Amino acid sequence: MQAPPPGANPQAPPGNYPGYNYNQQPQQPGFHPNQYNGASNVTYTHGAGGGLQTTKQGPPATSGSMPTRQPPATTSMNGYNSQPNMAGPNMQFYNQFGGQQHGGYGQPPPPPPPGQQNMNQPPLMQPGGNQMNAGPPPPGPPRPGMSTNGPSGDPSATMQQRPPVTQPSPPNQYGQQGGPPPPGQYQPPTSQMQNMNLSGPPTMPPYSQAATSASGPQQNFRQAQQPGMFPPPSGPGMQPRGPGMMAPPGPGMPQQQPGVPGMMAPPGPGMPQQQPGVPGMMAPPGPGMMPPPGPGMPPHQPGGPGMMPPPGPGMPPQQPGGPGMMPPPGPGMPPHQPGGPGMMPPPGPGMPPQQPGGPGMMPPGPGMMSQPGQNQFQQPGMQYNQGQRQGAYPNQPAPAPARRLDPEMMPSPIQVIEADKEVNQNRVFRTEGRGLLPPLVTTKYDVEDLGNASPRFIRCSTYNLPATADMLKTCQLPMGICVKPMAKLPKREEPPYLVDPGTEGPIRCKRCKTYMCPQFGFIDGGRRFQCHMCHAITDTPHHYFDHIDHMNQRTDRDSRPELCRGSYEFLATKDYCRKNKDPLSPAFIFAIDVSYNSIKSGMVGLLCQNLQTLIDTFPRDYGQERSSIRVGFLTYSNVIHFYNLNSSLAQPQMMVVSDVNDIFVPLQDGFLVDVEESRHVITNLLEQIPDMFRDTRETELIFAPVIQAAVQALQSCERAGKLFVFHSGLPSGEAPGKLKVRDDRKLIGTEKEKMLFTPVGNVYEKLAKDCVTAACSVDLFLFPNQYADVATLAQVPQATGGEIYKYNFFRLEIDGQRFIEDLKYNLQRDIVFDAVLRVRTSTGIRPVDFLGNISMSNTTDVDLAAIDCDKAITVELKHDDKIAEDQGAHIQVALLYTSVGGQRRLRLHNLSLSVCTTYADLYRSCETDVIMNHVAKKAIRAGLSVPTTKIREELISQFCMVLAIYRKNVAAPTGAGQLILPECMKLVPAYVNCLLKCDAISSSHDVSTDERSYLRHLIMSRDVADTQALFYPTLIPVTTGEIREDGLPVAVRCSEERLIDRHAYILENTVNMYLWIGQNINSEWVQNVFGVPAIQQIDVDVGSLKVFDNDDSKFIHQLISTVQSSRPRRMKLVIVRQRDKLEPLFKHFLVEDRGSGGAASYVDFLCHMHKEIRTLLS
Repeated sequence: MQAPPPGANPQAPPGNYPGYNYNQQPQQPGFHPNQYNGASNVTYTHGAGGGLQTTKQGPPATSGSMPTRQPPATTSMNGYNSQPNMAGPNMQFYNQFGGQQHGGYGQPPPPPPPGQQNMNQPPLMQPGGNQMNAGPPPPGPPRPGMSTNGPSGDPSATMQQRPPVTQPSPPNQYGQQGGPPPPGQYQPPTSQMQNMNLSGPPTMPPYSQAATSASGPQQNFRQAQQPGMFPPPSGPGMQPRGPGMMAPPGPGMPQQQPGVPGMMAPPGPGMPQQQPGVPGMMAPPGPGMMPPPGPGMPPHQPGGPGMMPPPGPGMPPQQPGGPGMMPPPGPGMPPHQPGGPGMMPPPGPGMPPQQPGGPGMMPPGPGMMSQPGQNQFQQPGMQYNQGQRQGAYPNQPAPAPARRLDPEMMPSPIQVIEADKEVNQNRVFRTEGRGLLPPLVTTKYDVEDLGNASPRFIRCSTYNLPATADMLKTCQLPMGICVKPMAKLPKREEPPYLVDPGTEGPIRCKRCKTYMCPQFGFIDGGRRFQCHMCHAITDTPHHYFDHIDHMNQRTDRDSRPELCRGSYEFLATKDYCRKNKDPLSPAFIFAIDVSYNSIKSGMVGLLCQNLQTLIDTFPRDYGQERSSIRVGFLTYSNVIHFYNLNSSLAQPQMMVVSDVNDIFVPLQDGFLVDVEESRHVITNLLEQIPDMFRDTRETELIFAPVIQAAVQALQSCERAGKLFVFHSGLPSGEAPGKLKVRDDRKLIGTEKEKMLFTPVGNVYEKLAKDCVTAACSVDLFLFPNQYADVATLAQVPQATGGEIYKYNFFRLEIDGQRFIEDLKYNLQRDIVFDAVLRVRTSTGIRPVDFLGNISMSNTTDVDLAAIDCDKAITVELKHDDKIAEDQGAHIQVALLYTSVGGQRRLRLHNLSLSVCTTYADLYRSCETDVIMNHVAKKAIRAGLSVPTTKIREELISQFCMVLAIYRKNVAAPTGAGQLILPECMKLVPAYVNCLLKCDAISSSHDVSTDERSYLRHLIMSRDVADTQALFYPTLIPVTTGEIREDGLPVAVRCSEERLIDRHAYILENTVNMYLWIGQNINSEWVQNVFGVPAIQQIDVDVGSLKVFDNDDSKFIHQLISTVQSSRPRRMKLVIVRQRDKLEPLFKHFLVEDRGSGGAASYVDFLCHMHKEIRTLLS
């Protein structure tokens, strides 16, 4: 198939569809399209080395079998293989790209050789979900009813006894101290979250409340102890104790309560003394001696009076000092004042321990354990190892010290993204079969269409739909699809083929009107076919008949795209056209604001200069030598100027309409003209416009009459089209649609905040409906210097499938190039007009809601004045009956449109999904990026009627329920302090926190109302890849890092802790781009990139970098160009020096850190979600 010329829509000519001749080539090893199906959950365990051990779930063991550890087949870090999974047994399949490929898709990996350990194969306990701590109990004191025997239950199988140690050894591969266990010793599985402190501050406020200052809890969370560091043993000179006295608690130690199990306390009056001679009991204590340990208490350490016992897990090292001296204060504790007021003396005999919050004491801070038995201080995930000392139990390994939660141990978006790239980067994803999970949107891959639509066109929140509505209601997972019907495909992928069905039109099911697709089944020798949607049987038209083979497949299947491909197009007949007439080619109308601000800023001159060449880049259909799009121009301020561009004229003629209350178009012929025929007139007009209005002083603007004029012009010539409006401010002129300033900042954070984003009046609502009826899409290029009421102005672009570009305080030298690049891309990209989209589904499900830049005249059809290759529509699905698991679920998306060449076409996308009856299968097939795209759009729309605080609370509640249902129904029973996340949804807490921090949803005084309205409009039309990058920005190291095949270094996590002051970083989120420069960066790099010798001399008020003839300069320009090319709009480059006044803007997008408005950090939010999950489970 011949490749289309540049600028042409890549559609095959009608009737020239080539037959499928599949060649053969070997498949690249390691590709596994359903990479998530091997595990349904992942648990996080904090070992002694500070790393995160991850275990994925396997199939259940047989009843009565003992869990076993299998040797690792591949090395694993944080649960992600550091090398790609090798394919299973060789299987041959065929590929239209030519070649026989090997490797069984969905096949299990080969079994590991004997003697190797498979850390990705956990102990097998129960079906549906297991966990890492299944098996024998973790190290620690025995709990009631728990046996301490070995695997076989024989007391002889217990672990060998070791003498007490005075100083722990570094951690080893088993997560223990002191090296591997002796030969033959049983090694218990590692407990989830063991010794892992998941707590935030002791009384962490709800997410919606303001957090404490960053100097307190936030810093303590990040001062985690380094792996391999342990407190030294206590030495002489520690604080003496009297008879029965307990040592005062140190930082990070729980307050000791008398009588609490596991704590040492003297027997009080009336309490029985321990009797000698009882097995396992010690002799009664003498004067000044500690009583013997009770159940669950460790044995006493050797030492004389005045010596403290060795520190236990989570306790700070004890410092030597003189008798009666307190240990030095720990993090978050006030310094001790010797003899000063507020100093608490150590408790004497019989005195109760000091309580937190008492005089002179601060409440426990982050990383400090609260008092045992006080649940109000206990946070989710805290493991209390009270009373456990090193060497306390010789028959068990010494436990690792408790640690604060390290962000390194939490699920990382970067690790998930990189792990998916290792498996799927530059691989081929074949779309045959139901419910296949595609690669992530951040991975570059190729698609082979084998009967289901490419994930570039359709992505699902879950590829395994729940069979019943009750199942979906219980887990509260959103069920929907994100459709991008005109998505741009890479050059190496074939576009949907165009089929000419003849005068009879496309063949459809007689009942549900589903179009012919590969899922239809032919019966009765091919004379009839059965619909897979409604199961109705339809007679095959005589001209379409063909025989079927022994597999019930038509013999001409490979020569008909509608029978072998998931995406294809039909030429539509006149029955699909307006008024049963073939449509005309569309038109582009340019409406230019020529008021004082636009002329003064230089926008008008720059636009007119570049339009002379940009009109030659209009899109065209395949096979067209040049574009057939018509073009027209008008200018306006408080009146409208029309221009006659008839090819018979030597100079353009201006016609002024000053009655803007009753607008009309003063000419029929000559307004919309052919570019080639009227080129000389167009060129003269564009050269004269800046000079004609150079001395204008008009500041009042109109907006609605300009759109009305364009609609009338298109209706009069019966063409669809697009209006490009270049506008500079609030429409304050006396005309319909006049607006006033209503930016009341006092409403932010209140229940009335939604009024700031609600459009004013109904003028623009009615105008938007008129635009859709006339198939007129509106794109708004906005250049505001002050409040412009974007919430109201955006109503028309949003309803017509248009877009908004916003350039605040436009300056020609900084923003000019970005503006022209945005306009150039907008004019050249693939776009279709006068479109109608309908989603058909199989029995049991139906579409109930549509989200995007759309308009709907009924409940089933989505009306689109235009839709381009960057627009996406999110569709919510619901049950209307039970779905049969064996039949699956099917979706067909039909888009009827007019091409840029004036051809009426019908594009179809088909997708088959699996159906499940268990939660394990449901959670195993979810795609987090699609889920976040779905809930973000629903939250933005709900913001027009519901307070922001309520939306945020509902989001947190919904996803806590999602994870709680997984914990309850999928994961095997575990302790409540252990956090278990599904493998495919491990990033849900991170992304939900990012969504809550997004300026479109977050209530912030730091972001203008117009900017938030702009972001809300932007998100509603974005696809999954754009929203993923918007919520979790990409942070790329510039001066370090290995360059990958895609031309970019590996990104780092969005946290200030990841920034090194000797390097520079690029941060981008599809809207903003920052270049952060550390203060200690190499001066030679500064000279090469900026042309100045020191960082202080860098001019940050530029917007682009100069090109110098050296490797550093070329490299950073290549990085910026690579990032920009992957985004649909040009991002402004902002240069930020470390500790400069612009740094807070940069840090605002470090989403894993604590936000400026009290937004929780990733660590805090994970703890908060875990606490809510525990509450739901209890």
